[in-house]
Amino acid sequence: MTFSFNLRTLSIMGLMGFLVLGTTAHAQAPNAGRLEKARTELQKRFDAADTNKDGKLTREEAQAKMPRVYKNFDTIDAGHAGSVSLADIETFLMSKKGSRKSAS
Repeated sequence: MTFSFNLRTLSIMGLMGFLVLGTTAHAQAPNAGRLEKARTELQKRFDAADTNKDGKLTREEAQAKMPRVYKNFDTIDAGHAGSVSLADIETFLMSKKGSRKSAS
């Protein structure tokens, strides 16, 4: 499996711990192995929550398997579609990262 790393990916991975695992992000950038592991874990949890395998999570799907996504569902679902994709979650993570930098 090929995995490319960029600043956006690193920022997303830094926040995944909070959303996916319920922990705070580490101050230091994760190494490549940890980054890939976090990305794989997010994909795995998303796939497990997506019970109808349509590539989107409804509020109910998120509640069952991704409680942090459920808690932030209305913010993540910025288009009010009633569902969120993995890309929507990543966009949310990026916005959280941006707001943390602004508050510093």
